[in-house]
Formats: sequence, structure tokens, C-alpha cells
Amino acid sequence: MNSIKIAFHKLRDRRSRPMSRDKADTLLLLFSCALVLLPYSFYLPSWITATCIIMILWRGWITFRGNRMPSRWLLLPIALLAMGGIYLDFRTYLGQEAGVATLVLLLTFKLLEMRASRDLFVVTFLAFFLLMTHFFVSQSIGTALMTIASIVLLLTAQMSFQYTNAVPSLGKRLRLGAMIVALAIPLTLVLFLLFPRIQGPLWAMPGNQESARSGLSSTMSPGNISQLALSKEVAFRVRFNDNKLPPHNALYWRALVMGLYDGRTWQRDATQGRRTGESVTYRPDGPGFTYQITQEPNRQPWLFALERPASVPQLNGNRVRMTPDIQLMAARPITERIRYEVTSHPASALQADAPADSLRDWLSLPTGYHPRTIALAHRIVDDHATDAARIDAVLGMFRRQAFQYTLQPPLLEGDTVDNFLFTTRAGFCEHYASAFVVLMRAMQIPARVVTGYQGGEINPVDGYMTVRQSDAHAWAEVWLKDRGWVRVDPTAAVAPERIDRSTADTTGSAPVLGGLVNFNIGPNSWLHKMRFQWEAINNSWNQWVLNYTPDQQKDLLGALGFGTINWQKLLLLMMICGGVVMAMVASILLMHRPRVDPIDALYVTFCKRLARQGFARLNHEGPRAYGSRLQQTDALSAHTRHIAQQFLSCYEEYRYARNQTSERLVTRSTLHALLKQIR
Repeated sequence: MNSIKIAFHKLRDRRSRPMSRDKADTLLLLFSCALVLLPYSFYLPSWITATCIIMILWRGWITFRGNRMPSRWLLLPIALLAMGGIYLDFRTYLGQEAGVATLVLLLTFKLLEMRASRDLFVVTFLAFFLLMTHFFVSQSIGTALMTIASIVLLLTAQMSFQYTNAVPSLGKRLRLGAMIVALAIPLTLVLFLLFPRIQGPLWAMPGNQESARSGLSSTMSPGNISQLALSKEVAFRVRFNDNKLPPHNALYWRALVMGLYDGRTWQRDATQGRRTGESVTYRPDGPGFTYQITQEPNRQPWLFALERPASVPQLNGNRVRMTPDIQLMAARPITERIRYEVTSHPASALQADAPADSLRDWLSLPTGYHPRTIALAHRIVDDHATDAARIDAVLGMFRRQAFQYTLQPPLLEGDTVDNFLFTTRAGFCEHYASAFVVLMRAMQIPARVVTGYQGGEINPVDGYMTVRQSDAHAWAEVWLKDRGWVRVDPTAAVAPERIDRSTADTTGSAPVLGGLVNFNIGPNSWLHKMRFQWEAINNSWNQWVLNYTPDQQKDLLGALGFGTINWQKLLLLMMICGGVVMAMVASILLMHRPRVDPIDALYVTFCKRLARQGFARLNHEGPRAYGSRLQQTDALSAHTRHIAQQFLSCYEEYRYARNQTSERLVTRSTLHALLKQIR
């Protein structure tokens, strides 16, 4: 029992003792590196994240216990296994993803090799470099704030190792690190505003995945997927002029027109207009809506607009054209965030007088497919005399019969359209649009599939409408005599709430932990309001920071009176402004620097001169103790010892005696004269 008490008291005494400086500084560095590596856990393979956690905890345990660092012969096989894992995952050691993964592992392994000061600098600089690679994946405001916090913490950890005497508290060191970052902000603003802008983003878009994720694709294959995942990623944002908005059920953002069909997959025909001689023949009619779109990069050539855009938007260095079937196509894929203005007249009639030859491609169906669907179309033709009546008959069938709109339809095999219409009768917009167009063509009514987005959500904070990938939609267009191409949305016949509200609104509350916790995100909930606030901030960041394009830079310089300016003049202006800013920052630092007593400066110089001769003053020594030690050594000449004794006695009298101002002036001149005699 006594031995247990003794062990307990020893443990309590060990915990009550303050942590040594080396341990505290090392743990601060480990925490800084963990903060740097935190964002990588969201997109690097899970085994890399687990390896980093184990390595950092291992290094922390060594620091706490005061154990020896692991030998290189132990770390070497672990490092080789990690490099082998990188190759198995990425099939290369080159490139963005494999390179970043390698650097992440190198940083954690280097933490277990810190045996000298240079290792500390290697770890710190590697962490700073990894901070830059965060922007390869995301340039959001959250990433920027996380990067700034990591920089402050890394600077604090780096400075903590540099102190030789008394170390300030952690709070003071953090304030100093934050002050260093704040001093860099003015020069950063100058570089941001005046450095020549470079076209193109720093990140790569994620590739297509096997199963379904909501969003827009260049092809449409209903029935190939059994579950649709709703993506909350932003496709584009819209700002309507004068807050003049169309009703929600008229918000059809047109992108692609698909007419080629092989029995399963729909795709656009790039030669359609040139082959049939079609042209954009419509006059803007009815109410018009002018709006500005900020489109996210999607590495695709299409642009978005409300139906019947009146003109082609202009993009700098990327020509945009309008195809006869009203597709806005850019010459090059959209690899950076763009902003353009469009005016649309949704009520305008399109190609109402189109010749029959130009419509024949919109009637084609592959042979040998959909026999039951074609038989149904023939029965509808026999029962109804006009095309309009036949269209209403199909929509009435969708409304009255047991068709279901669902984001988790059963997987279709064999003839997808026949199985959908006569067996499963469950699907989302792509199923209904595809089946409807097949029925129309079987009735000899020209029809085509249109894909884009439907709906959008107005943010009451900044007035922008946000259209997400979850709003991706497919509908149909049919050609009717004297009316031209008319939009028909069969999904609206089955699930009108999908058109009256966005898809995100129909998903209900957000489940957490597999549904154990459910947050209400209704329009009046505090979580919903907070989301609007954050999205408004993020949108402002996108509009004013990430969307600071070369055109905006030219407009800014033009507004400041510089007119047309080339890159040479821009660099010269940047250097001038940068020099002025650096001079202002330097003047502020000089004004607030601590004033050094000239007598103390002479004393410091005296100590440095003797230190170069091998007689450095110890930290605990005052002038008298230092002088006594100098007098006891024979390595200094008698003359030097005598001069040193006079200097230290004079300095001691100045520092600790109550002298008058005139006497102090004499003392300063005396010390200066004595210092000259010590070489």
C-alpha cells in the first residue's frame, strides 16, 4: 500500500512540474504541422491520413516521455512501404496528387528525424510549402482563413526555438506571429492588385465517378444508374437586374440539346445545324430578363442561359457562338470562373416556319429498339387527331397512372425505355425526358432532349440566385406547326413539386450520424439563415477575389487614370507601389522600436569585443562579477584588464548610482574613450 502511495505522489509531482522548454516548443511545432495537414485528410487516401496521425502521435509520445528518437533502420522500411503505397494508389510518383501525397508523408517522417537545428528549418519550410498546395484543391475563403491561421502558428513555433534567454508567454508569441502576418498584408494587397494576372485555375476538376452524382454531363443514359447522389456544389450564380425575376417554374437554364440516340444513350450532334441548314430564326418577344451569370469552371465548352437568349455573351479570349438549337458554346472549355451578362425572352417562338427537311433528324429512332413503346405511340396516334392532343395524352398518362418520381430508381436492364414505361415506372427527370422524346418521335413529332438546370435559390442576404449541381434537369422540346419549338417537361406531370421548388428543397432535413441526429434546415431555421450568411460571404470572395480577372485589373487601372497599360508598365507600377508600402511599414516599425540607452549600447559592444577574445560574459554575471572574473585571468594583458576594470566600474556607477545629467555626459564620453582602447 505504501509503495502505491509513493508511486502516486511521484506521478503527481511529475505532473505538477512545469514542462521543459524543449518539450513545449516541440509540441507546439507538432500541433502546427497537424493543422497544416488537416485539410489533406478530406481528399488524400485514408491510409495516408492514418499514417500521418500515427507518426505525429508517436513523435508526441517520444517528446512527452523524453525517449530517444527511432533509428533510421526502423524508419527506412516504413518509408519504403509508404512510397510503395503511393505508387499503388496513383501509379506514378509525378503529378499533382502523387507529389502532394509524397510531401505530406515526408513531413511526418521528418518529424521523427529532428536531431539538429537544420532539421527544424527543413520541417518548417516544408510545412510552409505544403500550405501553398492547399490551393490546388480549393481556393475558398475557408481555405484562406485556415492557411492564415497555420502561418501564424508556424511562425510562432519557429520563433519559439530562436529565443536564447527568457521566453515570452505563448500568448505574446502568438500575437507577435499575427503581427508579422499583418505587416505582410499591405504588400500582399499591392501584389494581388498589380501583379500581371494569369489565365487559368490552379486546381484540377474531379473526374467522373462510377455512380451517379447530380450534375450536367455531355451524354445522357437513363437506366444505367440506380441511385442519384445530390451534390450541393455550386454550378453558377445569377444576379438579375432590378430584381426582376421570372417565376420559379420558368427558371429553365438551357445548356445542351441532344438529338443523337442509339437506343440507350443521348448525345448532342455538333453538325446538326450545318447539315440541315438550320439557323437561329426567332425574334425576341414578350418580357425580357437581363441578368449576370457567374459560372464555376467545369472543363466543358457550354454556357448557361435562360431560354431564348437575345444575344451571344462576350468572353475575353474565348469566342462564344449560338447554335441553331440555342446552345451557347465556347471555343475552349471553361477552365476558370467566368462572368457574363445575358438578356433572355422566354416567350419568343423559335423556328416556327422551319422547313420539313430541317426537322427530319429530330424524328430518327434506332431500329430494333422499344417495340412496346412504339406500339403505344401508334395507339395514341389512332386515338387522337392532332399533335397537341397526342402530347397531352402522354402527359395525362404520366399523371394518372402509377408513375413515380424518385432519386433511387431500380436499375434498368435490357430495353430501358420499355422497362421504364411498362415495368418499373420509377425514375427521375432523365427517364421521363428520354421516354417522352422516344414516344414523340414514334408519333412523327419532331422532338429532342434538352439538359441544363431548373430552379435556383435566392439568397436574401446579397440577392444572388444560387443554382447547384442538384438542380440539374432534363426536359423535352417538341416542334409544333406555327408555334415552333415548345418546351414540354414530363417531370412536371409526375412531380410538379420538383419544378415549383428546387431539388434541394425536396430532400428535407439534413441527417447526421446515419439519421440519429436530424437538423431542421427549413426556410425559417437558424441553420438556414447561417447558411445564407456564409454563402453570401463566400460569393463576395468569389466575385471580388477569385474572379479578379485580367479584364477587371485593366478596368481598375483605367478607373485610376492609367488608361491602357502593358505588362512592363504594370510591373514598374507594382515595384513603385511595393516600395512605397515597404517604406511606410519600415517607418512604422522604426517609430515603434524600443529606444536603446546609448550607455547600454556601449556596454553591449564592450561585452562583444571581449567575447571575441574568449571571455564572454555569463548570463548571470553583472558588471562587478564580470570584472572580478576578468581580473583573475592571465590571458589578458595587464593594460587590458586595467581598462576593462575602469570601464565596468564607470558603467556600474552610471547604471546604479544617482548621478546628475552633466556627470552622465562625462561618463558617456569616458566610456567611449575607454572602449576605443580595447581591441
